[in-house]
Amino acid sequence: MTKKVVLSGDIIAFTSLSNEGKITLENELNRLFLILEGKFSVFGRIVKGDYLEMVIENPEEALTVTLAIKSFIKSIALNEDLKDNHYQSYKENGIRIAMGYGELSRYDKEYGIIDGQAIYFSGRKISEERTTYNRERIVIKNTLYFVSDDEKLNENCNTILGLLDFIINNATRRQCEILFHRLIGLSEDEIATKLNVKQPTINKHSTSIGWNAIEKATKYFRLLLKT
Repeated sequence: MTKKVVLSGDIIAFTSLSNEGKITLENELNRLFLILEGKFSVFGRIVKGDYLEMVIENPEEALTVTLAIKSFIKSIALNEDLKDNHYQSYKENGIRIAMGYGELSRYDKEYGIIDGQAIYFSGRKISEERTTYNRERIVIKNTLYFVSDDEKLNENCNTILGLLDFIINNATRRQCEILFHRLIGLSEDEIATKLNVKQPTINKHSTSIGWNAIEKATKYFRLLLKT
């Protein structure tokens, strides 16, 4: 049976958002899924507004898709109370995502069935990390994870993810917006046209967020999952 990657993710501090903020976020997530389904071989769904599941049929693309989701969510502008600690946590981290790499015993897009080792891996990891609800102060150490039955592969992937986590969590909304477009394959000129700015501006933001290093990381991830 061919292995796949299943992403399980939950929006950080979703319950602290206003109703308007939740609706905006949900609409944007639906738009994101359409973009990713068009660019990559994926099937995604939103569960209860703040939890998502996505099957990456080509596992080598899982890191690219994961970073695209993370950067897209961080690029969404929400009109919320900036003094609220929970909203600040959302603004800085956006979402936590676990990649589960393994077999799927049952997978049917039409009926929305995702069952097997891969989703067990990712779902369990997210459940372990969802310990910040109903707390006055949210403390988050990591938001990106890789889980499989290969401990060496886990170690290699999570080392990369730790660095990428730090980079993206410290990026600005604009940097994340540009990173998202780079990850889905747009050139600097195409992004400049889309955002109605000059190409050197896009290049400056790409350099600031470390696009060259991120691109190398996604290429390395592809090699890891090919071996």
